[in-house]
Amino acid sequence: MERRERRGEEGALLDLAEEKLGRGDAAGALRAADEVCRKVPGDVRGLHLRAAALADLGRTDEARRAYEQALERGRDDPALLADAASFLVGEGEREPSTEDLERGLSLARRGIRLAGADDALSGELALVEGQALCSLGDPEGALPRLAEAKRALPEEPSAHVEHALALFELCRFEEAGRELDRAVELFPEDAWAHHARGRVAERLGRRPEAKRSFARAHELAPEEFPRSLSLSPAAFDRAVEAAVKELPEPVRRYLSNVAITVEALPSEEELTASDPPLSPSILGIFRGAPLGEKRSPDPWSQFPSSITLYQRNLETFARDEQELKEEIGVTLFHEVGHFLGLDEEQLRQRGLG
Repeated sequence: MERRERRGEEGALLDLAEEKLGRGDAAGALRAADEVCRKVPGDVRGLHLRAAALADLGRTDEARRAYEQALERGRDDPALLADAASFLVGEGEREPSTEDLERGLSLARRGIRLAGADDALSGELALVEGQALCSLGDPEGALPRLAEAKRALPEEPSAHVEHALALFELCRFEEAGRELDRAVELFPEDAWAHHARGRVAERLGRRPEAKRSFARAHELAPEEFPRSLSLSPAAFDRAVEAAVKELPEPVRRYLSNVAITVEALPSEEELTASDPPLSPSILGIFRGAPLGEKRSPDPWSQFPSSITLYQRNLETFARDEQELKEEIGVTLFHEVGHFLGLDEEQLRQRGLG
């Protein structure tokens, strides 16, 4: 009798934690989940809710550990797998690492195998799988998974938006535009749909439409989508010059042998010259042979090497002019690595990391 009563108390705490999470009270949910985990350390639902509460509180490292602890006990729980995968693949402002994306992809695929006839849960897992594949540079592989997510979750805006963005990444701009027109019609209050529509409209040369879409996204979610930057060519050049001055001296020395040019957006021909296509969202690109592949140490000896910065992509990426300047610096830094033929680890070893 005493054990049954104790279970009832724990169940009530679990229900309370879930209710508080649903109401946005992550701190209250964490207190209730912690109490359950104190009383029953291996309770999968308690561990799951604790991890979810930590994630909602932005305590990312603790949430990652908590999800792994929950998965040790509940590796066959498809709802837990879906939630952990979604956390790792990343939502909001957190940029997931490649390791997190690959782990999230693995969990989503395991969850799909275990979800059975639960269409809604399978759809959630397919959505996370598609998001992970897109972020790992495989929008072609993501497309059928996101189509499945759209079918299973017709009322979920992100399923429609992510499917359209996979088309965008594949340079299928007209198709992506039609899908986002439909998404905005279905979900007029979804800021992500408006913002994605703006990106596609800009790519298609529909600048007034893009401005309206970006403005609407900002109106709906000002913290997530600050007002779109739009610098004059002279102002952008000044931002580039300021960014170059703040780069480490070895990077500036190499840049003295490389022309820096600015274009509004990458051309479709350049994007589709490779298979798979380059992402339309690229911030910059190195053109020319890496330094070590030239017959002479002079980088101008055969073909001019250059780094092109894409102004509109950089402006869309940055929240303000300071962040724009910082991102220009990061982009130049990385493209110098391509000029040198170095990977990220080699850049760090040479003092460029």
